Amino acid sequence: MTLKELEQQLLALSPGEKLQAIQLLAQSLGSNWQGIEKTPRVCGGDARIIKTRIPVWVLVEARRLGYSDADLLTSYPTITATDLANAWGYAEAYPDEIELAIERNQVA
Repeated sequence: MTLKELEQQLLALSPGEKLQAIQLLAQSLGSNWQGIEKTPRVCGGDARIIKTRIPVWVLVEARRLGYSDADLLTSYPTITATDLANAWGYAEAYPDEIELAIERNQVA
């Protein structure tokens, strides 16, 4: 996709979607994602919900298997809806990283 094509798509977004896109881009410029952390030797260094041992890839895989956000919040009572939103944003920004972690853990 070219920048020109992306520009047209961005301009077609609603104001709320534009705000989300700006936030996503701003977060992706830095190495720190709000509510997400990566620590060597914790959960294999995978991105996870801050102050937990719940990797983003686990949540993404659960969602693919049909779990709703409500199901995930019930299954993981230590996380919040904001934590899930942060995880979904991270997964959208780094799909290749998440796919690799899912594949790596399916083999294990």
